[in-house]
Amino acid sequence: MESRQDQIRREDRYIRDFQREADEIGHLIVYTDLPVIDISIRIENLRNEAERLFPLKMQLFEWIYICRFKRLLSGYRGVIGGL
Repeated sequence: MESRQDQIRREDRYIRDFQREADEIGHLIVYTDLPVIDISIRIENLRNEAERLFPLKMQLFEWIYICRFKRLLSGYRGVIGGL
């Protein structure tokens, strides 16, 4: 059986990995010429991961991460609209 300390470490790792992927998407938007469709796929994968990890916090995910990605796409790629 997994100890409480091991559970906390595992959850911390999931959160760090999630944040790392969100930061990587921001980096791809700003510093690369990766096509927007590929970035959109990465965002959708992150959304799916958020649903798996934080099923009751999806509105918060939309407010924080999707708004962030939309601002970056608009400011650095000239993309206006949905994700």
